[in-house]
Amino acid sequence: MRAHTFDGIREYDRRLPNWWLYTLYATVLFWVGYWSYFEWFHEGLTGPQRVERAMERIEAEKLAQSAATRIDDGSLWQMSRNPVVVASGRATFNSICAACHKQNLRGVDDGGIGADLRRQVWIHGGRPTDIYHTVTNGVLVKGMPTWGPVLGQRKIVEVVAYVLSYHQEGEPMTVQPPAAPR
Repeated sequence: MRAHTFDGIREYDRRLPNWWLYTLYATVLFWVGYWSYFEWFHEGLTGPQRVERAMERIEAEKLAQSAATRIDDGSLWQMSRNPVVVASGRATFNSICAACHKQNLRGVDDGGIGADLRRQVWIHGGRPTDIYHTVTNGVLVKGMPTWGPVLGQRKIVEVVAYVLSYHQEGEPMTVQPPAAPR
């Protein structure tokens, strides 16, 4: 017992239990790591950034649901500005389309066999709905398979949004007639 008393209460002079001390030390270590991660290294997302990402996901889901009912140039352009839709489209493009069009979308200009999707010269029409129909129905004469039954509407819309993310709405577009077969 300690010699100290206060209001008739005497204190024990005992060491704290080990489980309590270990909990305290672990909490201090966690705090140092947490603070370093967010404040020193700036790795974690801040509150406003998390809200912004959540809003982007919600907007992407709304756009995907609206694309299930109607596909028009305006909605495809809008999807091309949503980072969640574009990221999903990039993943699909890199796994399926990059074999012919290359990951940088340069296609023939970069040694691939598919068309260059970053230029403003299009063979089968450069409007977003034209691109959608080209991907869906394919161009068998040129060797592009029909992707509609394989990918489904949502994945095709995401791929088109990814391709459109390299372009600006209203930019000049030229439709090149297809070359005559030899």
